[in-house]
Amino acid sequence: MSPIFVAVDTPDLERARDLARSVSSLAGGVKLGLEFFCANGPAGVREIAAIGLPIFLDLKLHDIPNTVAKAIKALRALEPAVLTVHAAGGRAMLEAAKAAAPGKTKVVAVTVLTSLDGGDLRSLGVSGEPADQVARLAALARDSGIDGIVCSGAEVKAVSEAWPDGFLVVPGVRPQGADVADQKRVATPRAALDDGASILVIGRPITGASDPATALRAIAATL
Repeated sequence: MSPIFVAVDTPDLERARDLARSVSSLAGGVKLGLEFFCANGPAGVREIAAIGLPIFLDLKLHDIPNTVAKAIKALRALEPAVLTVHAAGGRAMLEAAKAAAPGKTKVVAVTVLTSLDGGDLRSLGVSGEPADQVARLAALARDSGIDGIVCSGAEVKAVSEAWPDGFLVVPGVRPQGADVADQKRVATPRAALDDGASILVIGRPITGASDPATALRAIAATL
């Protein structure tokens, strides 16, 4: 299976359906995030899942343990392949999230968003660089018994060495020379995979192309 999950970030169900269909024979799955879910809800997720690709449900849940557990139980019928929560929710929340998830769903914790750098963290009162915070949250996630984390390509090698069997998701992936847009910590697909990524999340370089399937095929060729 391809390690590339295509980020289908749009509130337009028809557009999402067209994108998913166009990459269905090439992608490892599709990522549906808050923008899509807020507009289309569980029914929209079911429509995209019917195309036949695994679904990465990127909701980044972050609340008290009981609320997160109940939210995940409400999502169980969707049986997503991957579901995100925020590592900053703490150990009890992470444990509750894993306990509430379907057995086949990989629960992964978002560490430091790829749109943040060291200056952003310091403005939030977090000392050190993103790599330091990712390492701390990755250790917390591992010890909480969830499946893995989300981190940038800049940190995935160190996390992979510390957590060899972790399921490591790398977003903010950009082909060489591509526009990084609002991402601050990026990596090429080949580099992220070589450094230990389990799956790569790639959005705009594919979904913003005039021919998404051709763009995906070109990226896959670099792997």
